[in-house]
Amino acid sequence: MDGTGAAGGPARTGGGVMLDVGPLSGRPGIRASGEIGVSTRLSWENALTELSRRHTDVSYVELSAVRFVDVAGVAALAVTAMNLPVGRVVVERPPPQLPRVLDLFWPSLHRIEVAPR
Repeated sequence: MDGTGAAGGPARTGGGVMLDVGPLSGRPGIRASGEIGVSTRLSWENALTELSRRHTDVSYVELSAVRFVDVAGVAALAVTAMNLPVGRVVVERPPPQLPRVLDLFWPSLHRIEVAPR
């Protein structure tokens, strides 16, 4: 791990904010824990890039341990889903602000399915 969180594993910033992203066990996708914001954005975007490379039909993004995601983090997820050639992304148990931001800015984006907490 190179400290960016790009290959899975924790990325810690100087301020102590952390994002840990790794593969899901038994199904295609990633799980994340921590916070998705300006200081962890590169790790999040790298994880989404890797997710899109491995995507076939359905990819899962498990976020039950994510405490916060900012608008740019939701935007990165939305852009990733919009750029997939086929299929969808199922976001499981995101923090409450994620579905609100998706509904506000991408109300007709059907490539993301949100499974609530």
